Amino acid sequence: MTTQTAEPARSGLSRRQRARLGRGAQYAIGLAVVALILVKTDWPTFSAAFLRSDIFQRMMPRVITIGLVNTLIYTALAFVFAFVVGLLLAMMKLSSIGPYRWFATAYVEFFRGVPALVVLFMVAYGIPNAFAGFSFPGGTYGMVMVGLGVTAAAYMAETFRAGIQAVPRGQVEAARTLGMSSSRTMRTIVLPQAFRIVIPPLTNELILLVKDSSLVYVVGVTASTYELTKFSQDFLNRTVSPTPLIVGAVCYLAITLPLSMLVRQLERRYAKAR
Repeated sequence: MTTQTAEPARSGLSRRQRARLGRGAQYAIGLAVVALILVKTDWPTFSAAFLRSDIFQRMMPRVITIGLVNTLIYTALAFVFAFVVGLLLAMMKLSSIGPYRWFATAYVEFFRGVPALVVLFMVAYGIPNAFAGFSFPGGTYGMVMVGLGVTAAAYMAETFRAGIQAVPRGQVEAARTLGMSSSRTMRTIVLPQAFRIVIPPLTNELILLVKDSSLVYVVGVTASTYELTKFSQDFLNRTVSPTPLIVGAVCYLAITLPLSMLVRQLERRYAKAR
């Protein structure tokens, strides 16, 4: 006598339908949580503390013309400095000459291990004290460029190194077989491909530099050289309200969100190219 086991009843849904149903349930739960937060929030009290329109009006337009503009200038200067130094360090780290590799490795390990705030402080006050009479070209802007750039260069060096090593070795060997020198091969074959590979992580580094510009307060900036955080903090001290910090955060998002979207587009384009 044989016993028959009953087969489990099937739901009648395909795998795609079950996945779609699961996503729908997740969206529903997320919307329910958001709705609950919105309903339970005491908006009049929250607005009176964090969203005071009178303080926002007092901050305009200087939060844009001074804070936002200086943040962009500091970021751009530091990025250019880090780009040049980081590429040089990457080439040194890949060099066949031992002292070049040792120096580049020591630089990268040191500046990746020391907080950016400490580095900026050492650059701003340590260099002028070590070299009497020295002043940075461009004043505060030059000081910030070096202070933020030396740390970012250490990270960019590793990014460049990884990008250069990702270029197929066969292309380098083919170029050398055709009689190209090593420098010309690097300049015309390797670096153009490496730059395409490292564009997304370099854009991420740019986003980090935007936020690292908030450390500029340690160099003793004046009112005309305030960046977003220092500008917002100054208003916070005068108004005793967190509204200036909210305004500063929105300005940071106005910079970083488009950059984040750019990173995603570049990553998708690179994935298709591969």
